[in-house]
Amino acid sequence: MPVSAEVLHTVTDQVASLTLNRPEALNALTPEGRDLLIRLLGDASADPGVRAVVITGTGRGFCAGADLRGGTESGERVAGDVARMLRSGAQRLVAAVLDCEKPVIAAVNGTAAGIGAHLALACDLVLAAESAKFIEVFVRRGLVPDGGGAYLLPRLIGPQRAKELMFFGDALTAADAERLGLVNRVVPEGELAKTAAEWASRLAAGPTRALALTKQLVNASLDTDRATAFAAEAAAQEINMTTADAREGVASFVERRGAEFKGR
Repeated sequence: MPVSAEVLHTVTDQVASLTLNRPEALNALTPEGRDLLIRLLGDASADPGVRAVVITGTGRGFCAGADLRGGTESGERVAGDVARMLRSGAQRLVAAVLDCEKPVIAAVNGTAAGIGAHLALACDLVLAAESAKFIEVFVRRGLVPDGGGAYLLPRLIGPQRAKELMFFGDALTAADAERLGLVNRVVPEGELAKTAAEWASRLAAGPTRALALTKQLVNASLDTDRATAFAAEAAAQEINMTTADAREGVASFVERRGAEFKGR
């Protein structure tokens, strides 16, 4: 059911759908909308009734970034205010996606700019409509990329390509984003929601805890050495083998039948 007009929230067949709903502003995020999105991602992570998440937008935009038209707080700015705002805002949003224990799909239906682009790129899988565009818009405003952009992009496409996007701020088409490896798949406009639903359904039918542990291993892999990564892998497998889904997976193999995972 809808949580607020700015973010629509439904859970159907164990898939949580989070839809940014400010089409008149290309779904630019207000602080309230951003905080609500963070909370909903945390709720999905902890809810055993949710086994996959889809983030998308209404209208022509996925998310045009932070809403800069809401005005600024009155009074003199104190040193540290900006850093504090980023830590509690844009960075916390991206972290909520990366740390969500359920697989998160971005269904990018239009323009994804600034923090909107980073919101999409932080997701585990990215689907994009043919009309979608990704824009590192910060340089156009004389700003440093925030919301984890300088962390995410080099890991996805390497430092040279990341600098090109961030230095020039040019719009990247969906096709070019797919070519660079930022997008898993580009689909026609009319097939985006259907494809996202199909992918989410497959994930929701999967071994939820194994997927969560796999996500953690992959996300941490580029920041660790081989010994640390191997130790984390062994520990994750040890934990996972205690789950009912792991036992079901092994039993289904031995019995030569399809596995029926329950997310436990």
